[in-house]
Amino acid sequence: MKKTKTIKNEKEFNAVKMMREIRIKISNETQDMTFNELKDYITIMLSKINTKLIEQE
Repeated sequence: MKKTKTIKNEKEFNAVKMMREIRIKISNETQDMTFNELKDYITIMLSKINTKLIEQE
């Protein structure tokens, strides 16, 4: 009889789950914002992670 290897299906990091959680969080924070408020929100969030917008390069 051959021994078979058990494949571990548990992941330490679930990228899909994390992305869905982030998307829900952002959606909840921005759901009632106007376009200009949304632009400001994005600018503030990007400045927190020290990222430049394409037009700022």
